[in-house]
Amino acid sequence: MAYTMRQPVAADFDEAVETTRTALEDEGFGVLCDIDVQATFEEKLEETFQQYRILGACNPALAHEGLGAEPDLGALLPCNVVVYETDDGAVIVSAVDPDRLIGMTDNDALDAIAADVSDRFERVLSAIGDELAAPSEA
Repeated sequence: MAYTMRQPVAADFDEAVETTRTALEDEGFGVLCDIDVQATFEEKLEETFQQYRILGACNPALAHEGLGAEPDLGALLPCNVVVYETDDGAVIVSAVDPDRLIGMTDNDALDAIAADVSDRFERVLSAIGDELAAPSEA
């Protein structure tokens, strides 16, 4: 069961993170948190891990509308977008699928919001792919 939207990119990791942040901003999302999983695992566990960042993205207007319709929705926010490096060195940008996420609430009042966020995330991933000359996924 797919629960993310993915975009492989032909760029180094740091460039992919910055391009992702810019594409999110262009679609009205702010990044509320930026979790460096690699650094956290190194610091807390003394374990090595590939480069991996979790960007907590939020569009304030859509979050306000969603929380008004479903106060517990905050447990599912912000919408996470991850940038990570695979074992073979490829870089992937992956975003939570808003339809799957919102579908867990079983609240029809959120369907239009999920569709809006989904459209925006598709444009974000498309812009990232266009900017970073994405390779085709095999």
